[in-house]
Formats: sequence, C-alpha cells, structure tokens
Amino acid sequence: MDLPSKEEILGTWRALSGQTEQEGWRTIVLVPEGVCALRAGRCFPSNEEGLLVRFGVGGMGPLSGLPVATGFKVEKIRLGENEEWLALIRQPGGSLDLFATVVVDLVSALLQCPIQDDRQLLNVFMKRLRAWMSFMKKGASVLGPEAELGLVGELYCMSILLATGCPAESVVESWIGPMDGLQDFQPGHGAIEVKSTLAKAGFPASILSLEQLDDSVRKPLFLCACRFSVDPAGVSLPARIASLKEQMDEATAVAFGFALLHAGYLDAHADSYTRQFFEVSARYMLVDEKFPRLIAGNVPEGVVWAKYEIDLDAIEARLYPAGTVIEMIGMN
Repeated sequence: MDLPSKEEILGTWRALSGQTEQEGWRTIVLVPEGVCALRAGRCFPSNEEGLLVRFGVGGMGPLSGLPVATGFKVEKIRLGENEEWLALIRQPGGSLDLFATVVVDLVSALLQCPIQDDRQLLNVFMKRLRAWMSFMKKGASVLGPEAELGLVGELYCMSILLATGCPAESVVESWIGPMDGLQDFQPGHGAIEVKSTLAKAGFPASILSLEQLDDSVRKPLFLCACRFSVDPAGVSLPARIASLKEQMDEATAVAFGFALLHAGYLDAHADSYTRQFFEVSARYMLVDEKFPRLIAGNVPEGVVWAKYEIDLDAIEARLYPAGTVIEMIGMN
C-alpha cells in the first residue's frame, strides 16, 4: 500500500478548507476499513486540521491520559451514530508543517506495523504519540553537535552489543537513556553508561548527577568510553541508524523508532546530519569503589546534587571486553 506524502496530506486539508457555521467533521478517506481506518479531516466551525483513526469495528473503551502537546491534542470523537474515532487535532499556533510531519509519521507507523490486533495497534499509536510529545519538549529541532555525538556513541555501543550476539529486541528494550534513564542501557541486572568524545588528547566526561555512577541499585555498572574522529571514512548518524535497523525485525525496528524520537532524532532531518564519525576506540570501564566518582554515599552531608567532569584518560580503571561485560551483566 502506498504511503501518503506530506504534500498529499497538506493538499487534502486544503481541499477540505472552508467557512461554515455547521459543527462537525469533513473528512477524506486515507485508508479504508481494516485493522485501522484513517481519514484526514477538518473540524468545523474552528476549521482545525486533523487525523482521524479508528481501530477495529468496536469501541475503543475508556482511554486515560490522552496526549496533549505543544501544537496538537488528541480527543475521542464519534462520526455518525456509533463510529468511535481518535482525532489528532492541530492547535491554534501550532506549526502546520510540523503537524503534517507528525501525521505522515503516524500513518506510516500504523500501515507498516506488522501487528494485526486492533488493541495492540492502538497501543502502538499511543506510544508513538507520546514519543512525539517527548520530541517536541526537546524543541522539535535538529540535534545540536554535542547531542548528535552523544547519540552516535549510544548507537555505537548498541552495535557492539549486537555484535556480541545479544538479541536486538533485548538491546533496544534496554536502551532507556532517551527516556531519561539514569544510565543509557540497563540490560540484565546491570547498567552501561556511554560517554563520547572527539578530543584527541584527554577524555572529558560530564557526569550529570550523584546517581549516574552509583552502582548501589544496578550492578555491575560499566562506563563505555567511545572516542571518535570526524573523518570521510566514518559513518553519519542517519547511516548508522539505517544499519542498525537492518539487524532488527519489524517490531523491534518500531520500538527503536520510538526511542529515537525520544532522543530527539527525526528521519525528516536526516539531511542535516552530514558529519561522518570514525570509531577510534571503545573501552568498557568497571565503575566500582575504586572508580573516581561522586555518589550520595561519599559526599559531605548536605550535598544533594552535583554535576562534575572526569578525565577518563587520567584515571586507572579495570577494563573488560564487550563479551565479558555481557556475561557479567547477565544479558545472554
């Protein structure tokens, strides 16, 4: 099935535009009835653009916490007498271009999803919406150079985990950094925090809290220190993402896409990421009582928060190969 483009969605809304005092929706079918039905529409008399989605032939039942984000809202509506739909509606002041991007992404996610159960597909839709909310909170713009490098490092660590034989589904599930996790990966009973640098000498690593290098909750805790150079022989962020998706089944790739949105990455911005990162080295350092760190158990009484920097090249720490790290964490 051909996926509608952003230009086609915008054209549909223009065709439906008009002035009327009669309340209700004018819609055009994007996808006929199936596991889900999709329509583009306008709500009158406010003349707001929207995407209407219907899952299955029955009602959706009670839904709590419908997403509301800068630029759009979600409401449960009825068309006709008994048809229950979810309506994603652009809010006044919200960017029409960005809203159209959200709509195209949601339509693509639903039509390409291998799930054929209407309740599970509804769950996919809601997760994708919440990922968009997270993306918009981060500014809905291209990642800055530092954030781009940080994401490249996390994806490089992911590729190393996959190369050791870890299942792609488990690796993606363990990647909680984009969801504001304390560490970037929490596989098995342990954790991995990733730090990246382009520095040729020294390795400055910013530690953002007293909890980030605290292994009292999840143990063992490793710090993965990734050094890159910007080099034509390297790999860009979009190419790295595409390579990882090739190693995933459809369902895992969908979950990976959710996490990327939470991280602030949008496929539509791919052309903006032109730097090519060459992997110079990656070290797995055990964070234990000998590792120089500030945690709640070793700072003076009254200190409740701290942000600090460690030069990872200036310290001695026990190093482990990736395969041993996976065994110690219990991911296999």
